[in-house]
Amino acid sequence: MAVTQNLPRPIQRAHRFRRGHFGRAREPGPSGLLGVTRPVAAGFAVQVLGLLVWALIADTPYHLYPAYGWVMFVAVFLWLVTIVIFILYLFQLHMKLYMVPWPLVLMAFNMGATVLYITAFITCSAAVEPTSLKGTRPYNQRAAASFFSCLVMIAYGVSAFFSFQAWRGVGSNAATSQMAGGYA
Repeated sequence: MAVTQNLPRPIQRAHRFRRGHFGRAREPGPSGLLGVTRPVAAGFAVQVLGLLVWALIADTPYHLYPAYGWVMFVAVFLWLVTIVIFILYLFQLHMKLYMVPWPLVLMAFNMGATVLYITAFITCSAAVEPTSLKGTRPYNQRAAASFFSCLVMIAYGVSAFFSFQAWRGVGSNAATSQMAGGYA
């Protein structure tokens, strides 16, 4: 404790907060169930649901209807970009690219993805009825794709909310943000 006595009071509190049992300093690590952070968990949910959307559309004759071309573009493009971001966070490569403001990048991406999936959901839902007969396999697949695109839209919206909180710094104070390099 002698080292922290000369530091300003907020940093002293941060040092006490960062100390584990028996006075050993502990490193900030992943949080949550099984050590998974919120961006990784949200990315995994978006990956599974997004895969369902474009797999259901791809199994129908979507190329005959331009509306489903847009839905496929949004679903596949955002699925691939989310895989890249998921891998960056899973292997903590974002820590090595410290010059990139990751909370801001994630917030912008998730907000953009939410808006794109809103358009994809509306397009997919509006095109189900006129493009297929009720009760047929393509109708059921397109209706299921509409449902899952709504879930993906909600998942991206939740991710945008968490990204906004991380960007704004909710849940930490200035001292803990300085101590952890902005990743507290």
